[in-house]
Amino acid sequence: MSDALPANMKVCIVGAGCSGFTTAKRLKDFGIAYEQFEMSDNIGGNWYHKNPNGKSACYQSLHIDTSKFRLAFEDFPVPDDWPDFPHHSQLFDYFNDYVDHFGLRDNITFNTAVEDARRDDEGVWHVTLSSGETRQYGALVVANGHHWDAKTPREYGDNFDGIQMHSHDYDSPFEPHDLRGKNVLVVGVGNSAMDIASEVSQRPIAKKCFISARRGVWVLPKYLNGEPADKSVMPAWMPQAIGRKLGQIVIKKAIGNMEDYGLPKPDHEVLTAHPSVSGEFLTRLGCGDVTVKGGLESLDGDGVRFADGSREEIDVIIWATGYRISFPFLQQNSLAVEDNKFPLYRRMVRPGWRNLFFVGLAQPLPTLVNLAEQQSKFIANVLAGNYAMPDDAAMEKTIIADEKVYLGHYYDSERHTIQIDFNKYVSDLKKELRGNWIAAE
Repeated sequence: MSDALPANMKVCIVGAGCSGFTTAKRLKDFGIAYEQFEMSDNIGGNWYHKNPNGKSACYQSLHIDTSKFRLAFEDFPVPDDWPDFPHHSQLFDYFNDYVDHFGLRDNITFNTAVEDARRDDEGVWHVTLSSGETRQYGALVVANGHHWDAKTPREYGDNFDGIQMHSHDYDSPFEPHDLRGKNVLVVGVGNSAMDIASEVSQRPIAKKCFISARRGVWVLPKYLNGEPADKSVMPAWMPQAIGRKLGQIVIKKAIGNMEDYGLPKPDHEVLTAHPSVSGEFLTRLGCGDVTVKGGLESLDGDGVRFADGSREEIDVIIWATGYRISFPFLQQNSLAVEDNKFPLYRRMVRPGWRNLFFVGLAQPLPTLVNLAEQQSKFIANVLAGNYAMPDDAAMEKTIIADEKVYLGHYYDSERHTIQIDFNKYVSDLKKELRGNWIAAE
């Protein structure tokens, strides 16, 4: 079975964030014709601060949690003078330099959204653009990201007199709302929640800062033994269970017990949940700047009631409660996302949809930026006819096996539906390509 791109047809790439433009670079390298559409006026996606498309969750003080040693593209090194954990503006400049260096910008149609994409019985994609035009393609690459469709809980009622916003809309303690002198509650204990709480809790800003932790978490440090912690990731050849056990020992020794900082005791082991990484949050707890509360019970006028029966007066709630995986331009029923679960072959292909590729739709540990760079090798080789994907039944079996490997040690949560270990994932992709290479005729 050949999944090569049909002659005289192009690939459509949706989005020009880091997943979209690195895929475009690989298709260009392979001589595969493509067109790319970006709803904003520039590349960068989530890392474009104040992106006019409204989809970026990038706030003013944001620094990436992945070190520079783990995020560089293979053929475009990061600047030598970068700090270990660069600011979002540095990453954005790096992305723009990459796009211009490889001559990708001219093939991106900016200020143009993909509003609908439907595949007909012949396998041809009919893509409708915000311009009103519909074009046809032989394959579709979805690179629209998964940190833009904010999820705000509704089960606590709507009886609240103060300000509510999702962390996606937070930019600074002064924008879009001035938080000085206010009692601020941050709901959640993920990376954004800890960043925001650490910033807002500074004494000249919030009157009081609370954080609501429904369950315990392990807060991982950015540094271990004077080096960025993600430089110590176990190699792909090491059995995952052994690597995980060694990592648990090292991390626990470095950070101690979470309850000693005032956090709830985690009900799971280190590295069995998506990590919350912060170089400051535990210090803010130790300084008394952040007060930890349990889960919410209800909103209550000028305050919030918590599950333990306590109540606090609150002026501002910041919901750091995650995102939905969604593709508003894919309306065909079998592509619906349920409970944030969207199983894919090698986290890229839906069985039965062999000319549809999802890029960057994963939570990789430890690295993020060059995940799509690795996936693009797979996609380009498929479309070039160099590689034969297995049949749909074999794909289904592989999906089940992979999810057991990647997700089996995580507790059940919508947050853990797309986790992968980057090193093992890349190793598996390389084996996949070697094992199914099609010899040139």
